[in-house]
Amino acid sequence: MDYYKWVLAFHVMAFLSWMAMLFYLPRLFVYHVEYAEKKGFVEVVKIQEYKIYTYIGLPAFWATLASGLLMIALDTQLLSSGGWIYAKFAVLIILALYSFSLEKYRLELANGTCTKSGKFFRAYNEVPTALAILIVGYVITKSFSWAFTLITLGVLAMIMDVILDGKEKK
Repeated sequence: MDYYKWVLAFHVMAFLSWMAMLFYLPRLFVYHVEYAEKKGFVEVVKIQEYKIYTYIGLPAFWATLASGLLMIALDTQLLSSGGWIYAKFAVLIILALYSFSLEKYRLELANGTCTKSGKFFRAYNEVPTALAILIVGYVITKSFSWAFTLITLGVLAMIMDVILDGKEKK
């Protein structure tokens, strides 16, 4: 099973690359929205948004998914290792949906049809942090805890509320 460790190492590297996109792209969206009047700047940001999603984020997502599935194929006992693995899968699905939502927003911004504010994207940028905390917590501890999950999501909700100041503003 030495090759399992190499697959795991690749999986972690792919996950880190995917997370880099998830952390950075919404920040670019903030700049895109808040400096919309600076056309030259926005054109550069559009290129960055496209490249980080298309050349880093999407391939890293597929590499994360493929290596994760390969790890399960190599060690099917992972599926019977407790509730933590299914909690990880649930959070992974949410993270994947979040990732695809970034492409939706990227296209809206590129087409000039996005109505979201910089504050919205600042708050939205906190989502992958909370989800990564949950995934890493489940994987490292090999356990599922409702308390850990609810506290993490509660802190995320409070942070988002503070950023949005109770409502979305431009």
